[in-house]
Amino acid sequence: FGSVIWGQKVVTVGVYTALSLEIKADAHVRGYVGEKIKLKCTFRSTSSITDKLTIDWTYRPPSSSRTESIFHYQSFQYPTTAGTFRDRISWAGDVYRGDASISISNPTLKDNGTFSCAVKNPPDVHHNIPVTELTVTERGFGIMLSSVALLSVLVFVPSAVVVVLLLVRMGRKSAGLKKRNKSGYKKSSIEVSDDTDQEEADDCMARLCVRCAECLDSDYEETY
Repeated sequence: FGSVIWGQKVVTVGVYTALSLEIKADAHVRGYVGEKIKLKCTFRSTSSITDKLTIDWTYRPPSSSRTESIFHYQSFQYPTTAGTFRDRISWAGDVYRGDASISISNPTLKDNGTFSCAVKNPPDVHHNIPVTELTVTERGFGIMLSSVALLSVLVFVPSAVVVVLLLVRMGRKSAGLKKRNKSGYKKSSIEVSDDTDQEEADDCMARLCVRCAECLDSDYEETY
């Protein structure tokens, strides 16, 4: 008597039953240098979660058959204290919700490779072992250019609206002034004051445009 595991199915023969454990993980994960990366791993067990449950994450560099343990869990988290991932692996899961995820802090280009997530929850010990291919890259010029373009929109669109409104106002005042000049009309003290306010508004707008250009130049230099 016994049982046979075929794929994810359990075939029972006689009176003995072997329980299955299903584990899922992202096949491919992309991250950027210096930005925290989460490696997701979930599992589903037919048995209740106990302190016997264990989780093991391993890492294999590209073009290598050598693997190293980077994280172990059994009631407590035990991230690796040696190797390239020392002090950079943190627990990001919840076993009672079937989550066995971990995170990598300050990733580098050297972290590229294959990560495996293994879970055992006795008597559920028969399972697949999914792998995740991690690709870490530098943020490219295109992304930095997008940031500059976004800043340009946020700065210059409002400025353009203000300029248009001022031009419309100036056009109306100019048309009215021409009509008054033809009829020999003299400006009142209030109108003279309005002209002074207009000159101050134009000067303020010029300073605003110069300031916007300086902000954009500063952001562009910080990007590089």
